Amino acid sequence: MTSPAESADFVLTDEKDAARYTLTRDGVLVSVLDYRDDGRTVALTRAFTIPTFRGHGYAAMVVEGAVAEIEAMGGRLVDPVCWYVAEWFDAHPEKQGLLRVR
Repeated sequence: MTSPAESADFVLTDEKDAARYTLTRDGVLVSVLDYRDDGRTVALTRAFTIPTFRGHGYAAMVVEGAVAEIEAMGGRLVDPVCWYVAEWFDAHPEKQGLLRVR
């Protein structure tokens, strides 16, 4: 599936065995988003950017790509456990419908 993060030099990958999305640029890992998927809810637990790559919006790119893939799967809600993911949803009210209501 093509994600918003994919271009000539960015690739978003869902590493299901590791329960994480990775964002690479020119084959180099720049950001990671860990998750837990129980079949109904995907808990996005930790967004992390490699320190030397911080400040370029890569965490936002990996979250945006993951949310797009979760939305495309259908039938799942998102639980933004990570503070960064929660702030990303605050900045993207058009995606609030994907959030699990507590």
